[in-house]
Amino acid sequence: MILPIVAYGTSVLKKKGKDINPEYPDLDQLLVNMWETMYEAKGVGLAAPQVGIGIRVFIVDASPFAEDEELTEDEQKQLAGFKKVFINPQIKESGEEWAFNEGCLSIPDVREDVYRQEDIEVHYFDENFKEHTEVLTGLAARVVQHEFDHVEGVLFTDKLSPLKKRLIKGKLNNIAKGNIDVNYKMRFPLASKKR
Repeated sequence: MILPIVAYGTSVLKKKGKDINPEYPDLDQLLVNMWETMYEAKGVGLAAPQVGIGIRVFIVDASPFAEDEELTEDEQKQLAGFKKVFINPQIKESGEEWAFNEGCLSIPDVREDVYRQEDIEVHYFDENFKEHTEVLTGLAARVVQHEFDHVEGVLFTDKLSPLKKRLIKGKLNNIAKGNIDVNYKMRFPLASKKR
């Protein structure tokens, strides 16, 4: 089932998610719904808070980036099969920061350069609650950091300079009010009742 993606301004997007355990009700169905929702919206990642659920779960499928000809062969290989579920993740960052133009399904039509660490070590559980620790670099690390921020209650716009934030304030207000056209299902916090 395709779920509505909650828009900028929805309170769940600014709250730190709660850890879950293997008994979390209907987790398998939630994950199926999240995959369907993400693919319908043409995203590469989706966090539970983005569908209105304040838990520490996100999914990533970075394989669309594998076709980028500017990447090295090793980077393309890493991204080609990079489809994972992350439950109760923790991250250690390292390496140089680098800028990349990011967007977000909860903040449609806003793209800005965001600085993130090039390398991370991520500790998490998969959909079967098997424990993993992995070192990720480049775009794989970036996508995971972006989604990790969601379960921490942080949006990519929070990482922008005060000037950039002022420049996009009108766009963000319009998104919260639902004054935007998107080709996927969304729920807007300030939209009028008649919508």
